[in-house]
Amino acid sequence: MTKQRGTASWPHWTLSPLYAILDCDAVTARGWAPADVCRAWLSAGIRLIQLRAKSARFGPFLDVAGEIAALCREAGATLFINDRADVAVLCGADGVHVGQDDLAVGDVRRVVRGRLVGLSTHDDAQVAAAVGEPIAYLAIGPVFGTGSKDTGYSPVGLAQVERAAMAAHAAGLPLVAIGGITRARAPAVWAAGADAVAVISDLLPADAAGLESRARSWLHIGPGRL
Repeated sequence: MTKQRGTASWPHWTLSPLYAILDCDAVTARGWAPADVCRAWLSAGIRLIQLRAKSARFGPFLDVAGEIAALCREAGATLFINDRADVAVLCGADGVHVGQDDLAVGDVRRVVRGRLVGLSTHDDAQVAAAVGEPIAYLAIGPVFGTGSKDTGYSPVGLAQVERAAMAAHAAGLPLVAIGGITRARAPAVWAAGADAVAVISDLLPADAAGLESRARSWLHIGPGRL
């Protein structure tokens, strides 16, 4: 594991090779409760989760985040909140993940009071700027085409993952790759230098009864097994 910066307040922090993203919109569209998905993932052994709710209002999102945060604390899992630094603080999450159009990292860190910050990038210029920021990890993507998240960027491919990994590791930061990553594609992404793959759709089976087994199938394909 590469050196991680800005994590002194959270000594338990580790970056798992599988970074599960719990997208509330995707989950509720299937008629599932986010907390039930979280429980299944934690039961399977997932220990790094990001909670995302692009369309939720503040109050309902905070309620869900509080429930997810409690489950993650009980399981010893690390929880990031997507975009919303205020929600991350109020629910007691471990950190917040922000994108290029969100608050600047410096401003985010003023809000989250020592919690972890992850930052999305999409090209070489953004990577070069990001490695100088006080972040816990750098994310690159979308690696492949995806319908889970509209970034406004075209797929960057494995060559970009390799370049981003070199830059991130030289700065002592781990790299998370995201975007269209399936169980079939993940080994090539890890081989390109990503320390973790962030997964949304491929962790969601057709039926809620398969949530735990799908998560376990992911945990059995990672480098050295996850």
